[in-house]
Amino acid sequence: MANSPRGRSPAPRHLRLGVNIDHVATVRNARGTAWPDPLRAALLAEAAGADGITAHLREDRRHIRDADINALIAAITVPLNFECAATAEMQALALRHKPHAVCLVPEKREERTTEGGLDVAGDKTRLAAFIAPLTEAGCRVSMFISHDARQIEASARIGAAVVELHTGLYADLLADGHPDLAERELGFLREGARLAAAAGLEVHAGHGLTYDNVGPIAAIPEVAELNIGHFLIGEAIFRGLGPAIEEMRRRMDVARA
Repeated sequence: MANSPRGRSPAPRHLRLGVNIDHVATVRNARGTAWPDPLRAALLAEAAGADGITAHLREDRRHIRDADINALIAAITVPLNFECAATAEMQALALRHKPHAVCLVPEKREERTTEGGLDVAGDKTRLAAFIAPLTEAGCRVSMFISHDARQIEASARIGAAVVELHTGLYADLLADGHPDLAERELGFLREGARLAAAAGLEVHAGHGLTYDNVGPIAAIPEVAELNIGHFLIGEAIFRGLGPAIEEMRRRMDVARA
């Protein structure tokens, strides 16, 4: 989807679902075998109604590996959202593959999962130079950030097409039994989405989303896409990947109606 003119709020009525398959690779790598196969998961996700596939190629290759990206590029028919750190190695890989989207995320070797948003405001010059060749190559560049106005404004200034708002704190507050604080965080996310859309950025959201907490995020009118992975891969153990995705799709559609 092309980026929208500045100042408009263009999110479609149909909220897209990107399925992150990283943790299929986590299970595979735990045994050092060839299965479960992340590509097979991606193809099942497509068949179940996923609008895109997300895969995070970390510097330490703890889950997705280079061969997985090669296989995904060759086989899937929905867009690939290539998540990575803003390093020279990852830029070179993205320029070689030219995925539909490149989502830049902060990355620390010791973290279990992405712990916060990218500091775009504090690294504008480097990130602007980093994303310029990706944009020129036809990739839609996304910044995985907090709802902070400075980060949103900086993302627009450096030429990003998309921001993905980090919903992890909202999810954690609900899970830890703090509904009032979660509602406050939800308000910040809503305001961040409005600000981003007004700046001409397409708005995505993700991290920590489940059946129980996805509704209020899906209902934010400016949000065009949710990226969900860990919960769906876990839920697939009990109901199968296709049915797990179909149920998430259903709950997103109900919230959006």
